[in-house]
Amino acid sequence: MVLQKTVFRIPQMDCSCEEQLIRMKLDAVVEVKKLQFNLSNKTLTVYHEDGGKSVLEHLQTLGWDIQCIEHTRVDSVEIPVEQQQKKLLYVVLVINFVFFLIESIAGWWSHSVGLIADSLDMLADSLVYVMALLAVGKSTIYKKNIAYWAGWFQITLAVMGLIEVLKRFWGFEMLPDFKMMMWVSCLALMANVVCLYLLRQNGSQEEHMQASMIFTSNDVLVNLGVIVAGALVLWWQSPYPDLIVGVIVFAWVILGAIRILKLAR
Repeated sequence: MVLQKTVFRIPQMDCSCEEQLIRMKLDAVVEVKKLQFNLSNKTLTVYHEDGGKSVLEHLQTLGWDIQCIEHTRVDSVEIPVEQQQKKLLYVVLVINFVFFLIESIAGWWSHSVGLIADSLDMLADSLVYVMALLAVGKSTIYKKNIAYWAGWFQITLAVMGLIEVLKRFWGFEMLPDFKMMMWVSCLALMANVVCLYLLRQNGSQEEHMQASMIFTSNDVLVNLGVIVAGALVLWWQSPYPDLIVGVIVFAWVILGAIRILKLAR
């Protein structure tokens, strides 16, 4: 069989959710030997044997605007060894889950919705990593079941968080402990910066590593948002900055969960 390389441009490909969706679509295509994603350029490179048309047909079932921008013949393709990358993902997973616990406890203690929402964002990332690691080598049905339960679990927690925010908007709300908000968020920020550094040091262009860097970069922005909210709570002596940040992060988590649920279709 002739080995070929086909490059697709996929404008809708933003993060790990789309990457997992594409993986599942191509999981049953026996001609595919390797997938290589470039999330910044929104391109997918597929190394495959004869049967490139079936690859495109499977991708088109996503309903996205997919364009084939390159098609060449190659002599061979190196299948990467992923053991080192898996170890790194486990480290990032543990850090995310530990800070989910720290931020959720600190958020409850300090009456900060922003910290609780940030902790849920950490949990959401942990679920994505767990989903990817558990699905390695498993069947498509198994992967879809993992995606289904992870997505609904994430949505349930986020909706509960939004309900709590609405209750606090309408009723009397105690002023959050802005010092704890800012200190814990600073610690979470440092943890995410360490994760981002480790992921960048790995230097991998593989899709799951690139997606992990995007998720961690988003976490850094969320941490900064909670820090700013803590400063505004102090400045205005009002709980509303904390509540607004909580709404934004909870909504962000729900959107991510909806994208994960697409994997279960």
